[in-house]
Amino acid sequence: MLDFSTRVVLVTGAARGIGRACAHDLARRGAHVIIHDRGTDASGQGFDPAPADRAAAALVEAGLRATAAHDDIETRDGCARLVARIVATHGRLDVVMHNAGWVGYQAIAALTPDFLQRAIAIHLSAPTWLAQAAWPAMVEQQYGRILLTTSDRALYPEYARSGLAAYASTKIAAVGLVHALATEGATHDIQVNAISPVAKTRMWGIDRPPSELTPESIAPGAVYLVSDHCQDSGWILRASNGQFHGVRAREAEGVVYPHDLRGVRAATGEDVADAWPRIAVLCPEPRFAG
Repeated sequence: MLDFSTRVVLVTGAARGIGRACAHDLARRGAHVIIHDRGTDASGQGFDPAPADRAAAALVEAGLRATAAHDDIETRDGCARLVARIVATHGRLDVVMHNAGWVGYQAIAALTPDFLQRAIAIHLSAPTWLAQAAWPAMVEQQYGRILLTTSDRALYPEYARSGLAAYASTKIAAVGLVHALATEGATHDIQVNAISPVAKTRMWGIDRPPSELTPESIAPGAVYLVSDHCQDSGWILRASNGQFHGVRAREAEGVVYPHDLRGVRAATGEDVADAWPRIAVLCPEPRFAG
């Protein structure tokens, strides 16, 4: 059994949808869960503490351990204050699960700085500053689990959509952050991974429990990745409809980076043009990673 009875867990975006499903599963397994949610509207703006308060209260009423939090995690100072309070209260922080996200559509010709910055703030700045704030406690206790959220819309060209430049670019940035943190955490038992979930939630415009693609079907994979049993870092777990598939980038055999990519040699742009059919070769099974 995956036991979290000694663990303190922070889940962002946990008042609804996937975050709430994960928080409930973790609390049922004994974790003290900090239900973080700003209660923003569908456009990612505004503030309402009630959703996080209700979600935490529901767990407490069920005899489980939970606390609500509403801090602004889009700034470094906000993340530092949130984590410092958790560590001061509980003496540790074992898991950071950054589930909070926002999706909006603006075509590249219409993209505004404010729109892009909103995506950067929640998808890249927040997990970066949360990890930085939690890092000293995790290093001191020689244990930590960090789970970030990416998206198939960013990973796979066939799932890309017009208007998602801000969303997709910041979701793929989370993968680079996972790789860097996984390397830094390797000697401290800090395992860092990403999940790429598909579920019918408010981001889909769903306002009632779905009969398929449920948030609850995502939780098992997320819970495993933040458990003691997970001893792997740098993975992306695709999760949809109760099915899970782990993927990660892998270099080709025989490559001596960066001097020999085992690629096609070309000295000019014309050489590249002539050799393009041999250069642009897809793997037999087209996945983001093997």
